[in-house]
Amino acid sequence: MEATARNTITQNTPRMPFGRLSTLGVIAAVLIATACGSAGGSVDRAATLESGNETLVVTTVAPITSIASSVIGDRATIVGLVPEGTNSHTFEPPPSAASALANADVVFINGLQLEEPTRDLAVGNMDDSALLVELGDATITAAEFKFDFSFPEAEGKPNPHLWTDPLLAKGYAERIMETMRAVDPSGAAQYEANYAEFAAIVDDLDVAIGEAFATIAEADRKLVTYHDAYAYFADTYGWTVIGAIQPADFGEPTPAEVVRLIEQIRAESVPAVFGSEVFPSPVLEQVAKETGATYIDELRDDDLPGEPGDPEHSWLGLMRFNFITMTDALGGDSSAIRNLELRQVGPDLATYPQ
Repeated sequence: MEATARNTITQNTPRMPFGRLSTLGVIAAVLIATACGSAGGSVDRAATLESGNETLVVTTVAPITSIASSVIGDRATIVGLVPEGTNSHTFEPPPSAASALANADVVFINGLQLEEPTRDLAVGNMDDSALLVELGDATITAAEFKFDFSFPEAEGKPNPHLWTDPLLAKGYAERIMETMRAVDPSGAAQYEANYAEFAAIVDDLDVAIGEAFATIAEADRKLVTYHDAYAYFADTYGWTVIGAIQPADFGEPTPAEVVRLIEQIRAESVPAVFGSEVFPSPVLEQVAKETGATYIDELRDDDLPGEPGDPEHSWLGLMRFNFITMTDALGGDSSAIRNLELRQVGPDLATYPQ
């Protein structure tokens, strides 16, 4: 692991899969990173948390906020910074975010260069003894990064959407648990119990989507989307990502790019194309008409369904909604996912900007 002057925790060296990562190694790295921030920083931070003073955890996109809430429960105030329904790739944090970051004990971001303006603001405002944890970088190795049409390797920015893969989302939860257990030892039992319950929820979802996806013809397990948010998901569950309409610069595709996508959809006999509920795409809708594919404009990348406090407003609710939508549109039976209980580890007390 590598620590910067701002106690950034990432993982840039080969390591064991997240399910078997050494807990002692993570704790040691967290404490070493904290100590690098300022003399006695780790002691001061631990003393603050152990004293029962209010702990502030700041997060970025809503799925990460939801996962953090599940693991942390009521042992901290959790504040999300990125409003739901915005483009997290281009989001510029307002000046008011600097105050939250300056007072944060821990900041969890996705990393993989998703929220660079927010990361820069964090580095410039966080206390030297606070922790900045880049969850994506700490969950997969550089060798596992996905690069494609929306995230070309030449630009050096990997696809950052790990949370759409349930097994990698469980890795996020484990990283959060290990971090909080290290800096707040008195809450270790609660963090461990909450993580175990969240992991069980993920495992139940994994079984349900496996059953549902098995009802989709293998030849139809193909994705054409507005935004390429499912590269890791596709690799885990044996799907093929055919393409995405949004180019790497998040602008509009060129006519040539549209023609190539139309030709590929026809060649692959893709039955449905998926737009974004947040970012309607007339271009993608026209592509569907040109190819005869069904157009579904409801997929969500990081905007949780419902409103804060609703049962479906959670990482699980987001995954359930998307996987039902995919399964139904591609001719499968989504009942296994529909029948999955929308349960949470506990009340979600996090702040989600709307």
